[in-house]
Formats: sequence, structure tokens, C-alpha cells
Amino acid sequence: MIIIIGVVFMLIGMFVSNKLKSKFAEYSKIGLANGLSGAEIAQKMLHDNNIFDVKITQVEGQLTDHYNPLDKTVNLSADVFHGRSASSAAVAAHECGHAVQHAMAYAPLKMRSAMVPAVNVASRVMGMLNMFLMFGGIYMLSQGSAMGDILLIVLIVVNGAMAAFALITLPVEYDASKRALAWMTSRNVVNQSEHAMAKDALDWAARTYVVGALAAIANLMYYVMMFLGRRDD
Repeated sequence: MIIIIGVVFMLIGMFVSNKLKSKFAEYSKIGLANGLSGAEIAQKMLHDNNIFDVKITQVEGQLTDHYNPLDKTVNLSADVFHGRSASSAAVAAHECGHAVQHAMAYAPLKMRSAMVPAVNVASRVMGMLNMFLMFGGIYMLSQGSAMGDILLIVLIVVNGAMAAFALITLPVEYDASKRALAWMTSRNVVNQSEHAMAKDALDWAARTYVVGALAAIANLMYYVMMFLGRRDD
């Protein structure tokens, strides 16, 4: 069953990811009427929100854009940093949305940042457990042994931490997009058609987080139901 869950969400994730990439590729070909680059838009949004201590940097890769609250940097991929399209504007403003959240001490962002160390540990533990499950661990889970109970409890705790992180990520990402779109509209950074493209691109980006959250919840519920089933035996 856990394999079926994994395959189903992997296929859904692949579909959403491919759709996201195609949307960004499509919209990256359409230049902004104002001719601003992603880096320029990011700088403008930060300054409009009275944020002057955040640096804008370029990073390698595609769709690797992110905001780092530890060193206060908005990190943009080359296509976004130099791009002058609706997609580059959307991504740049979205990442600056996280910087605005940080400056305003947005509660969900603070919670997510606080959870990062625990989630990193949980991810490493889950990686080791996956190897164990592949080589005999599933059999142990199917038996009514004390070791099987302990393994299930560990799996529930680890998957619980990962599911909680995935869930708290949703309002953080949606709020950043909302701030980005509102700012771009109020400052006339995009016109009506460009706003529609930017919103569409950000909506598909948000769906990748939704799929991740659903997958994490499904995995958690699988192990919880397995544990409760053992208690009833």
C-alpha cells in the first residue's frame, strides 16, 4: 500500500511539475511592457516595503529561486534574475514576498523556520528507514512484535514532523504569492494580461506544495492506521 501511495503521488507530482515548467517556459517568452528584469523588480519591491538589508543574488539551476532568512538574501535563478517576462516578475516578487513576511515576523514563516532543524533530522531518519523497509522492514511491521511497534511509532513521529512542515508551508507560500500579486498590481509593475500570466504561474507553483502536503499526510495516515490496526488485534 505504501508503494501504491508513493507511486500515485509521484505521478501527480510529475504532472504538476511538468505543467509548472511549461507555464514558466511559455510566459518567459512574453516580455514585460515596462522592460524590468527580475532583479530590478525584486529590488523595487523590497524598497517599497522599506526593506534595505536584504541582498539579491543569482544562483545556479532552474526554478531554484528562494529566500534565505538566515542571511537575508533573495536568491534568483539566472532566468529570473536577468529575465524581463511575466514569469520572472512573478518569481522575483514571490521570493520578495517571503522577505516581507520575515520583516513583519509573519507567524507561519517563523513556525516553519523553527521546524527546519527537526525536519532535517526527520528526513535523514526517513531515508535510513526507507532502506530498512526495502530490505525486510516491511515483514517486521506485519508481525505483532515489540520491535514492529517501536518501528511504527518512529515512522509515525518522523512522518508527523514532515507532514506538519508541509502543512505550515502552504500558508507561507500562498501568502507570499498574494503579497507579490497585490504589490505588482498596486505599483503597475504588470498590466492586466501580465497579471493573469503571473498569477497562473504562481498558482501552478503553489500546487506543487499542495501535492507534497497531501503525500505527506497520506504517508502519515497509512502508518497511523497500521498502528491502530495492530492495537485492535
